[in-house]
Amino acid sequence: MTSSTTNAPRQPLLPKWLKKLLGTLLTIAVTLLGLLFVTFMIGRVMPIDPVLAVVGERASQAQYDEVYRQLGLDQPLLVQFGIYILDVLQGDFGRSIRTGMPVAEDIARVFPATLELATIGTFFGVVLGVPLGVMAAVKRGSWIDQTARFVGLIGYSMPIFWLGLMGLLVFYGILGWVAGPGRVDIFFDGIVEPITGMLLLDSALRGEWDVFRNAFSHIILPACLLGYFSLAYISRMTRSFMLEQLSSEYVTTARVKGLSEWNVIWRHAFRNIRIQLITVIALSYANLLEGSVLTEIIFAWPGIGSYITVSLLANDMNAVLGGTVVIGVIFVGLNIFSDLLYRFFDPRSK
Repeated sequence: MTSSTTNAPRQPLLPKWLKKLLGTLLTIAVTLLGLLFVTFMIGRVMPIDPVLAVVGERASQAQYDEVYRQLGLDQPLLVQFGIYILDVLQGDFGRSIRTGMPVAEDIARVFPATLELATIGTFFGVVLGVPLGVMAAVKRGSWIDQTARFVGLIGYSMPIFWLGLMGLLVFYGILGWVAGPGRVDIFFDGIVEPITGMLLLDSALRGEWDVFRNAFSHIILPACLLGYFSLAYISRMTRSFMLEQLSSEYVTTARVKGLSEWNVIWRHAFRNIRIQLITVIALSYANLLEGSVLTEIIFAWPGIGSYITVSLLANDMNAVLGGTVVIGVIFVGLNIFSDLLYRFFDPRSK
């Protein structure tokens, strides 16, 4: 008597979507752990005594030893790192020596200014950069293409602090078209009660249109400056993506079928690069959020970049490390968000 067995297909232990989710969560955890480790080590290798920064140079040895123990510096390095992780996970970055406030509260106060500036800059970069990149690809070799490439070259090669100073000199000092450094004139400072922390939005919600106009005249120049660097990157990448699509066979087939050039460009070629542009725009936005330090310094913009810089000059390492962690988390978050959008809109990546 013989028995026959059927080889049933093996069922995977975990569904495919669950594996990808767990992989994404593991990547996030490892990335953030690495970020925390780097910031922790920076705080330990910097030639700054955190105890002296708290008690001052005239403190007694007993006071020094007491604060040394309170800060946990008498513990092994691994234990200190564990305490640091637990504190950060609870949103506790310590207390700022310079302001006397918890670093988390300081960051919550200054970050909306950076968010507002980077958002408007990215908006300018997208609205102008995407059409410029498309037209440069369509009119390859023409004066439009040469202009777009020249604009991108200037955006990548010119130091941002030099452009900022020249912008202030020309548009504020000579022409008087925009307001000067700062977020708002002193006369309008404190009139609008914060809702989101973004002054343009808050003044519009409160109906304070005089404050809105004044704040807009202050933000327009630094936002355009950041937008120009965003434009240079986005237009260059858009041009590259479009050139690849326009040389594809399906574009040639669409033209042979008699479709209008508008439909070929925007409904076929551009439609296939939208997913790639999502990642490009997200990275550009993240770069503006983390890279607006010089712009904020030049324009006296009270954002997180200025906060970190001033804190570093004052040896306020709690504030510096707290701001660094927040910016790093935002950068990682935007990258993950763009990756999720990419997977959502492109079935081939699922």
